[in-house]
Amino acid sequence: MSRVDFGYRTGSLRARHASVRVPARLVVVSGVLLLLAAALSTIAVRFGDYPLTLSEVLTAARGAGDEFHRLVVLEWRAPIAVAAVAFGAVLGVGGAIFQSLTRNPLGSPDVIGFDAGSYTAVVVMILLVNARDYWTLASASLAGGMLTAVVVYALAWRRGTQGFRLIIVGIGVTAMLGSVNAYLITRADVEDAMVVGFWGAGSISRVSWTSMVPALMAITVLLVAAAMLSPALHRLELGDDTAITHGTRIGLVRPALIVVGVATTALVTAAAGPIGFIALVAPQLARRLTRSAGVSLVGAAAMGAALLSAAHLLSLVIASVYRTVPVGLITVSLGGIYLIWLLIREARRNASPGA
Repeated sequence: MSRVDFGYRTGSLRARHASVRVPARLVVVSGVLLLLAAALSTIAVRFGDYPLTLSEVLTAARGAGDEFHRLVVLEWRAPIAVAAVAFGAVLGVGGAIFQSLTRNPLGSPDVIGFDAGSYTAVVVMILLVNARDYWTLASASLAGGMLTAVVVYALAWRRGTQGFRLIIVGIGVTAMLGSVNAYLITRADVEDAMVVGFWGAGSISRVSWTSMVPALMAITVLLVAAAMLSPALHRLELGDDTAITHGTRIGLVRPALIVVGVATTALVTAAAGPIGFIALVAPQLARRLTRSAGVSLVGAAAMGAALLSAAHLLSLVIASVYRTVPVGLITVSLGGIYLIWLLIREARRNASPGA
């Protein structure tokens, strides 16, 4: 039997009853990105109101050195560093899921409006219910994101869901939810409005182990679920008919993927507020670096972790010389440039004769 040439170097992971072919470039690039994310997050621990040297950070991380340094590193700054990597990775996975489902690089939770629904739910819980604990906000955030997903899919349904129509409807729903949020904030007390306003900027600086531990547990479940659904997701990219012929139960798989994708955004929104454009940018940048045929969940996760870690470090550097800038503002500013370029490219592609 002749061997199949996949066009790129691959390796095989074999178990007793199954084997998986893994692109070598994907493994190498993802590994480098994860190491970069870990390095950037470690460097970020140095910065703050009480600056530390890298040597002091590494010494405190081993549980040695000055007691106050250990308190600063392990209790105050370590959960923020972990959040930069974990939240970036899960946002990348969420973006990869929806870009694969819509077959469109614009198909991201922050563009379609799912994170806006999650944020609106959090605003309602804080301003109207006065709830602040993580699990309450996480539950409300997930419910708001899922309700928004149902509304967007229902409005975009025309004998099926076409990716570009879904994106346009999502942008409209996002604008409407933004108006609702603005109204609620203007009617709130000044102190509550400031809390929600800062939350809406997207900041991981207030993350602590109290909120990070349950978030890590939920993120682990989501990443495992995404990995289990990944083969079916790749089959859906080939079209529903092809996926069905390969034994994919699209009536169960697609809703499961939507739930997982929305949950990735909801968990981050509940813990840190809406952090925009990581989900949009990470899958496409990873695809270009890995030169994969489609969007890879592993590559998107690694790229998301590296991007958010870099944005977090940049926000701390800016704060050390000027003033505090929430990481969400940095991701929106840089991601907005990418979105403009992507819109121009998609418009040119649709206008070309061969489109």
